[in-house]
Amino acid sequence: MIDTAKRSSARRITAVIPYFGYARQDRKSASRTPITAKLVADLLTTAGADRILTMDLHAGQIQGFFNIPVDDLTSRIVFANDIRQHIIQDETTQTVFVSPDAGGVVRARKFADMFNGDIAIVDKRRPKAGLSEVMGLIGEVQGKHAILVDDIVDSGGTLCNAAQAIMDAGALSVRAYITHGVLSNGADKRIETSALSELVISDSIPYTGSTKKIRPVSMAPLFGEAMRRITNEESVSSLFK
Repeated sequence: MIDTAKRSSARRITAVIPYFGYARQDRKSASRTPITAKLVADLLTTAGADRILTMDLHAGQIQGFFNIPVDDLTSRIVFANDIRQHIIQDETTQTVFVSPDAGGVVRARKFADMFNGDIAIVDKRRPKAGLSEVMGLIGEVQGKHAILVDDIVDSGGTLCNAAQAIMDAGALSVRAYITHGVLSNGADKRIETSALSELVISDSIPYTGSTKKIRPVSMAPLFGEAMRRITNEESVSSLFK
């Protein structure tokens, strides 16, 4: 599609990619492994893209893989409005935002700052690829409504283990707000039987399951406004606040 537009003399080509594939392969984690996120960036640039519009990259540093402008939108604003409607309805509601691993602390802190809430961190380890174990919980969740925040949910194993650990620590409830719902390898059933009250995901990846605990939220207005501003050469930065 990029090549077609380029050969048709398009003045500018913006690739809108709500879910940037291979984003988790952003470093050489073991010997003889590829850095596919960089490869995809090179493919898009070489094909002729002039700008990339995406959302919640697994690592913000991926923007540096490109030699063209990258707008990395955040789902946080849309999720925050949803949290106000469904969870935090008055100032007496005590919440704690939980990161399922140490790498997501910044994300949890940004949510907490919006609601003057606390944060907690799940200490986990991976004995092998695709398998995680919760070792402990850092922070106070007892008597509070816990909200897990992350960028990707894949098999759901880490998420469900974290939710159970949070409930065991005395939380009143636990929900999850996660941007990209990959939901592979029976994740639907795993989430249905978990301690989670609800999993809210964006529609960056179409959700075709039937689990009542999973609720998609549309990011179309956010992307629509970003595309309008890019087309009119207006500032996009205010959409990140």
